Amino acid sequence: MPETSAVRPSAARILAAFAAVYVVWGSTYLAIRIAIETLPPLLMAGARFLLAGTLLYAFMRLRGVPAPERRHWTSTALIGLLLLLFGNGAVVMAERTVPSGVAALLVAMVPMWMVLLEWLRRGGTRPTGRTIIGLVIGFAGMVLLVGPGGFVGGDRVDPLGAGLVLVGSLAWAAGSIYSRGAALPKSAFLATGMEMMWGGVWLVLAATVLGEWGAVDPSAFTTRSVLAFLYLVVFGSLIGFTAYIWLLGVTTPARVSTYAYVNPVVAVLLGWALLDEPLGARVLGAAAIIVAAVAVITMGKRPQAAPVAAAESAKAAGERAGAGAGQGRRSAA
Repeated sequence: MPETSAVRPSAARILAAFAAVYVVWGSTYLAIRIAIETLPPLLMAGARFLLAGTLLYAFMRLRGVPAPERRHWTSTALIGLLLLLFGNGAVVMAERTVPSGVAALLVAMVPMWMVLLEWLRRGGTRPTGRTIIGLVIGFAGMVLLVGPGGFVGGDRVDPLGAGLVLVGSLAWAAGSIYSRGAALPKSAFLATGMEMMWGGVWLVLAATVLGEWGAVDPSAFTTRSVLAFLYLVVFGSLIGFTAYIWLLGVTTPARVSTYAYVNPVVAVLLGWALLDEPLGARVLGAAAIIVAAVAVITMGKRPQAAPVAAAESAKAAGERAGAGAGQGRRSAA
């Protein structure tokens, strides 16, 4: 897909791209959960982004996109570290004990972390009263979701796994804010490929340090785990991000940003339908509160378009995806 379009595309193409961003990205949490059933988590994630990033980078260079400068490699290395090693890596590790739908809801907190980090940084922007209300609502939903089992009843979420996702979301938010002013190639697709390649390198290094190579046993890999991995490469990282960047060129960032509160709903429903993950009043209530909070924070803002980071990242899997409070690079999943 071209990065910009002189002719307005058909409604069918726009709807298909939105479907990819909504459904495909929402399903990546489920795919991660299935992939790590038999594949080492960090090695799986590293191979995913190395493969997808290399393919995207090579494709763009073959199309004549100029080679990146050294400063571009430096910037994308840091973005890949924050978004994919700490952001996506935390999600992948956490999903060993945290349901995929719950992980998606916690990742949905990224816009809230972005608002807080933007407020705290030197020269940052103070949130409006509406945004503060959204923050309060969002954190209330988080407490409902991960609070003690006896707090509101229902299944208790593993606190360590939930904490890992929240730390990853914070790293994702920090990487998204940094990416706004980072030196990146003009081509959003090339920048995304570079970020994914760097993220893959960081993830493989982390897997090596943690000894995951010793756990690699191809004979134990199941067909469904391998298919889930391939789905993440082709649909989650390539098709999803391509559709996202293309949409930024043909419609408004505000409309594209709606993925932030659709993805968690898709993830929760898919986890319940396909993996029999719990879908009680606690999860449903937390989902409604968190999604409402994200909507309050992101709606009314006018994000600026920017290149995507490995989608996801996007997530966040973004790509400089919106510079507004609710727009970060998309790729946490």
